[in-house]
Amino acid sequence: MRAVDIIIKKREGLELSKEELTFFIEGLSSGEIPDYQVSSWAMAVLLNGMTEQETTDLTLAMAASGETLDLSAIAPIVVDKHSTGGVGDKTTLVVAPIVSACGLPVGKMSGRGLGFSGGTLDKMESIPGYRVDLTQKEFMSQLKELDIVLTGNQLT
Repeated sequence: MRAVDIIIKKREGLELSKEELTFFIEGLSSGEIPDYQVSSWAMAVLLNGMTEQETTDLTLAMAASGETLDLSAIAPIVVDKHSTGGVGDKTTLVVAPIVSACGLPVGKMSGRGLGFSGGTLDKMESIPGYRVDLTQKEFMSQLKELDIVLTGNQLT
């Protein structure tokens, strides 16, 4: 399988298979597929869209490309919220407590801000005593006890 063939297939508006999407994400994650090919694929997706099955397969391939944390001992369903960020970074600090208050545990791993306004972690660290460098054990404990936790993206 070659990345260029996957790009051409999507450029032609055809549906990509689970195997093709997995290959592409694995190649992206390992650095075997260069960024210029990834951007060509992204443009083809932008212009032609993705089917629901492609979106599902892409999401699962992306999730499988990294380390995962099994939270099933805490609750049958635990959610996280992700966004592309932006000025103000208002969503997490509002949505996570609301969702948790409604009974759905929220295990949030967040990142640092890249712009002038700082990200969620930068804002939370401005609160005296708030730590964003939780261990995996601390993350699990807080999630189980409080149904909500917000930490950095590197559990130690």
